Amino acid sequence: MMCMDRRETLKIASVMLAGLCGGASAQETDAPLAPGSASKQDFDYFIGDWRVENQRLRQRLAGSHDWEVFAGRTRCQQMFDGLVNLNESVSHRQGRTTYGLGLRAFDAPRGRWADWYLSASEPSRIDAPLYGRFADRVGTFYSRDSFEGRPILVRGRFTPVNDAEAKWDQSFSIDEGATWEINWIMRYIRIG
Repeated sequence: MMCMDRRETLKIASVMLAGLCGGASAQETDAPLAPGSASKQDFDYFIGDWRVENQRLRQRLAGSHDWEVFAGRTRCQQMFDGLVNLNESVSHRQGRTTYGLGLRAFDAPRGRWADWYLSASEPSRIDAPLYGRFADRVGTFYSRDSFEGRPILVRGRFTPVNDAEAKWDQSFSIDEGATWEINWIMRYIRIG
């Protein structure tokens, strides 16, 4: 299913991880950090092959309730003795195939994880990382960004449901986290 070899994977991971070594950005320092803790085992549940059921709002921050539903698959692997995990995803949306890459790195000195996303539609642009921790088995990650020219707070949540199922969702807030609009939900069903 996935076509990336180990050298390509390491090259991408190294480029993305360089952001951890470059110091704190303004977005990083003023985004909230969820309470909880972080350990390099937090994402062990996510290692393997998954079928993915996606629900994505067609219009974000517009009061819409029109959800696009599409299928996909992902494979998650560990690297750097568990300090990093990477998942390559393939989705089938509106008659076309799309590809994405998620990368998470354990930042032990700061007691948090960093989470990046790279889309094959813009392979030279890596999103700014979200930073987070786990509490009660839910990983909550935040960053500051903008959407259609408006500043937003972004929240991503990872939830291991059981050995065979997991969930991720993404929300935007335009009021510093007082309210959230969930705009993407991914349900993972283990296939290997």
